[in-house]
Amino acid sequence: MNTADIEKPSPAKGRVTPMMAQYIEIKTANPDSLLFYRMGDFYELFFEDAEVASQSLGITLTKRGKHNGDDIPMCGVPVHAADDYLQKLIGLGHRVSVCEQTENPAEAKKRGSKSVVRRDVVRLVTPGTITEDRLLDARRNNFLASLARVKGGSTADGNLYGLAWIDMSTGMFRVAESDDVRLTADLARIDPSELVLADALLQETELRATVEGLGAALSPVPRTFFDGANAQDRLSTYFSVGTLDGFANYTRAELIAASGILAYIDKTQLGERPPLDPPVKEAAAGQLLIDPATRANLELTRTLSGERRGSLLSAIDKTVTGAGSRLLASRLSGPLTDPEQIGHRQDTIAFFASDTMQREDIRSLLKSAPDMSRALSRLAVDRGGPRDLQSIASAMKSAREIAGLLASGGAFPQEVGFAVQKLEQAPHALGDKLALAIAEEPPLLKRDGGFIAHDYHPDLDELKALRDQSRKVIAQMQADLAEELGIRSLKIKHNNVLGWFMEAPTAQCDPMKDDPARFIHRQSMAGAMRFTTTELADLESKIASAGERALAIELEIFNELTKAVVEAGGQIKAAAEALAILDVSTSLAVLAEAENYIRPTVDGSLAFTIEGGRHPVVEQALRKSGEPFVANNANLGPQETYENGQIWLITGPNMAGKSTFLRQNALIAVLAQMGSFVPATAAHIGIVDRLFSRVGAADDLARGRSTFMVEMVETAAILNQATARSLVILDEIGRGTATFDGLSIAWAAIEHLHETNRSRSLFATHYHEITALSQRLERLNNATVRVKEWKGDVVFLHEIVEGAADRSYGIQVAKLAGLPKTVVSRAQKILTQLEEQDTNKPSETLLDDLPLFANFSQPLETIPEPEEHEETFVSNELVELLETFDPDDMTPRQAQEALYVLKQKHKELSSN
Repeated sequence: MNTADIEKPSPAKGRVTPMMAQYIEIKTANPDSLLFYRMGDFYELFFEDAEVASQSLGITLTKRGKHNGDDIPMCGVPVHAADDYLQKLIGLGHRVSVCEQTENPAEAKKRGSKSVVRRDVVRLVTPGTITEDRLLDARRNNFLASLARVKGGSTADGNLYGLAWIDMSTGMFRVAESDDVRLTADLARIDPSELVLADALLQETELRATVEGLGAALSPVPRTFFDGANAQDRLSTYFSVGTLDGFANYTRAELIAASGILAYIDKTQLGERPPLDPPVKEAAAGQLLIDPATRANLELTRTLSGERRGSLLSAIDKTVTGAGSRLLASRLSGPLTDPEQIGHRQDTIAFFASDTMQREDIRSLLKSAPDMSRALSRLAVDRGGPRDLQSIASAMKSAREIAGLLASGGAFPQEVGFAVQKLEQAPHALGDKLALAIAEEPPLLKRDGGFIAHDYHPDLDELKALRDQSRKVIAQMQADLAEELGIRSLKIKHNNVLGWFMEAPTAQCDPMKDDPARFIHRQSMAGAMRFTTTELADLESKIASAGERALAIELEIFNELTKAVVEAGGQIKAAAEALAILDVSTSLAVLAEAENYIRPTVDGSLAFTIEGGRHPVVEQALRKSGEPFVANNANLGPQETYENGQIWLITGPNMAGKSTFLRQNALIAVLAQMGSFVPATAAHIGIVDRLFSRVGAADDLARGRSTFMVEMVETAAILNQATARSLVILDEIGRGTATFDGLSIAWAAIEHLHETNRSRSLFATHYHEITALSQRLERLNNATVRVKEWKGDVVFLHEIVEGAADRSYGIQVAKLAGLPKTVVSRAQKILTQLEEQDTNKPSETLLDDLPLFANFSQPLETIPEPEEHEETFVSNELVELLETFDPDDMTPRQAQEALYVLKQKHKELSSN
């Protein structure tokens, strides 16, 4: 049943309970999310929400009462396990409104005998706004992004886009400007969990296809969220500043996107303001542009199956903290295009690579530094607990020790200097106070109490002793009274009617009866009497209130410490950033040392020279199985005779390593520009502005695209957008269609890359005919993968050498794959016949053996030979004109023009 179908109950069909009426009212106000409705120790879901949750979570669907004569579907989850269920729902893209009881039954009763406990939505949980540790991946940023469109792009009908993205768990806030060409690449780099955009934009087919391809949860909102007139005021109000000039010079598109995301935060956080950093403006030209298809093909941060394991990120991640892992992923997703900034990062890695002992000391301290930025964010929005305060205390301790360790070492690179400065400026006095205040093993939730350390607050210690040792205190009082009164059988007991009291046999109660001022008679029974004293009543009162008073004091201390932490949030965040930088730099130094990576030269040239290059992921996988990786060289840079980069046309058999070679060079470029060392013996890479990789393809059934169509779309994007500074990786273009169609497309694509794009390129193909292009395209060089045949089998040597392959060894690969021997044998015979036949006169024997071609076994109609008396001649003028053309020196355009000239000349001669 849809929310819109939940009507007011009909009198004819019976009335709903007050509780259900309250539920319907709250649900009607929150129609776009699943409503977790708090009832005691459970969150209950009803109607369609229950059906969705039951299916998504695999929990039992039951029913509770009726609504308009129909059963009401219901399911529920325990409050103590709610985070686990929330994580699953959020992971599936659902939004959840958490509705809590805002008063207890006693308070409700005071309002009226039939009053339902007040409930209200206290939080809207969406994929991009979660902050709880248990719901987050420590190694991955959780971005909420917004997309705003502003008319007026680089072309007459182009569009300009504003992008804003935040990580609420850390406070990170970024903005950037994009356009129609860059949009998909920018969104893929950000990789948001949730994307906020105006609902009108989702009605546009192309834009909808673009954003749906992200895999993010889409949150359409009214256009008023992106009101340009109020954008600047909204940002100024949020950050409590009079002007944004002190932050950056934002464009209109960036301001509108930032305003939209803040409006969405205000909606989901119900007026609470997470502690966000001022928006940092990212320059469009500052990062290597990588489109979504290339990211997927190269498996930068996750594999094609969506897993982290097996990706480049997994292979290079040696970090020891969650914040460090997130920063590493961010750098890998957005490599730089400024050689100077890249050099600073390389300097830091070299610094730590040169001092193993200091590096390992720092990493040891980092391991004991929890995630400060996420702990701070939870505390700031009142979702934190005692363990978050403890995390900040522990991280502060590590920060102080690391700063001292580095400061004693003398001169260091720019990044290390920045880190040391931020660590020294951290609020260490606050860290010390937190360390003294919080117990060694605090509970997860502050409501449980017991998180303030002993000796921190004397009154609290007394109350906790009374609460925790009440039985011992009562027992001591009983022993003292029994001895004083001489009544060995005297007991101090408790019940819900009298509270605490003394009980003794009636025959032994005279000492208490004789002192009525002290011993107050409470009850007489057969054989026993019960008394109390002022002392016992006072003790009872203290015991009853000690737990409540102790918790109240602990919560007061917690709030004071939290306030101090939030006020020092800027310094804490800076220290957290410094620790993350040190983690990334030391981990990349460990990687370089362990994997024998070298520091590449990265500059503003068009060079691309790699000696002894290796695939970082494949190399590690082969090592596990005890196999070596064969390194290879690549040189795509300009030579002395021309200015632009080269194209390497690579031929060779399947399984020989062509695709691995293509990918490894792209990955080396990415690693170099993110500031890392690279798997090679030497490398010189001129800055790459855009990286394109079309390696492998799959169909896109959801958008009605075949495998070949997907391949052509990706190839079209490359040929339309690649520049002389780009790096292009193309593997087997045209293989998804008929042979001659594919050959023609591949041929034309190479010519376009050479003449128009002029990019540094690697182009692998099985169309051996294309290798002839190297004779007339000066920057096209042939390369092949070495193989060795041995007793009918093929041995792949995985070495890239100059030259062109004449065979693809497909049948040998099929044999290795386990095809039946009869199929392999038959294929070999057919291949032999195909290779031996005269292409102008198809073998009748071959056609007879291939039923598929039986219809073509009849001789084709032939052109009659000229009779002997007929003379054939070619005009001398036409011959002379042909001799003026040199095909080897002609561009495709010039050759086409020459054909028109010849045709016109032939027409003139024929008419004469």
